[in-house]
Order: sequence, then structure tokens, then C-alpha cells
Amino acid sequence: MSEPRSSQALSVRSGSQRRLWPWGVALLVLLLDQLTKAWAVQHLPSGRVEPFLPGLLQLRRVANSGAAFSLLSGNSLALGVVSAAVGLAVAGWLLWRPPRGLWLTLAASLVLAGALGNGLDRWRLGAVVDFLELVPIHFPIFNLADVAINAAVACFLLDAWQQRPRRRG
Repeated sequence: MSEPRSSQALSVRSGSQRRLWPWGVALLVLLLDQLTKAWAVQHLPSGRVEPFLPGLLQLRRVANSGAAFSLLSGNSLALGVVSAAVGLAVAGWLLWRPPRGLWLTLAASLVLAGALGNGLDRWRLGAVVDFLELVPIHFPIFNLADVAINAAVACFLLDAWQQRPRRRG
């Protein structure tokens, strides 16, 4: 007959799970980003438009040697160094001083995945593979790493909103 688990064992287990889930999220998002980019490179001729969600989203593969909105175009090496620095800083944060709270932890995971996803493209290909294009509005073509970074911003904002002082009255 097995002995019941002690509360200490349960708290250690849940504590380690609490420290591991951000890495799992980052890894999952990074893998999805890289797999979708590999698919885009294999199946989408550069520049050709393929409908995906009519009226909302289409696929058009482009190589972006810059950052968001093609800023700093042609600076893949410098942007690759920035991606690595951001990735290392966030990894250090998750390892040595893990953020508290769901939104802040999720934000860190998404920033890590986004920085590494676009950084890997810059280091391997010299440019980031973008392939998602919004139809109803004129917006730069993007990828899942970009979505992760923007979702991280939303998570940071949600965390800040939760942390704001509540008014009594």
C-alpha cells in the first residue's frame, strides 16, 4: 500500500511545474513558428498571394531583412544580435527570478519564443520569413513569432491592469 503524498512533496512538484510551464509554452510557440515558416518556404512561391481566410487573411511569403514594419532593413546581423540578447535576458529572467502571476509569466514565454523564432531566421537565412497578410487593412506581412510578441504586449498590459490600485468608494 502506498503512503499518501506529503504536502511538502506536492508543493515541490507544483513549484517545479510552475517553473517549467513557461518553457513549454515558449518551446511550443517556437516550434509552431518554425514549422509554419518551413511550410511557407516549401509551398508558397515568394510574393504570390494565396487566399486563406477570404476577406480576412491571405498568405504571401516575403523575406524581411528588417524589424517590425521593415524598420532597419538590411541589418540582419545587428537585429540577430538584438534577438539573441532579448532571448538571453528573458531566459535569465525565467531561470533566476521567475515572474509572478499568469500574465507576466505568459508574456515572458511569448517574448522568448518570438525573439528566438525571428532570431533563428536571421541567423540561418539572413532575413525573417513573413507570410501572413491581413486583407481588410493595410498592415505589414507577419509570422507567428510576431503574433507571439504582440500577444506578449497584451499580456504585459493585462498584468499591469491587474496590478493597478483599486479605488474604494
